[in-house]
Amino acid sequence: MLEIKILGPGCARCLALEKLTGQAVAELQLKADIEKITAIDQIIKYRILSTPALVINGKVKSAGRLPSKEDIKHWLKEESLRAQAEDS
Repeated sequence: MLEIKILGPGCARCLALEKLTGQAVAELQLKADIEKITAIDQIIKYRILSTPALVINGKVKSAGRLPSKEDIKHWLKEESLRAQAEDS
């Protein structure tokens, strides 16, 4: 299962990233745990300079911009394949 974190205080771009990510997960029919992190002390741990940010399996994939759904799908596929390879 993928662990996805959306980092941001709840701004419009943060909400849009959460929606796009949810759509991408559904379209790819992946199992994922999506967590929204709004606490600044938690966001700082990821060493990002601006939000929104997308973290998949502990890796920051995007920060400070709203990526396209296609970009998100690419990262999800990439991390899903990596997780499957590690499980084998």
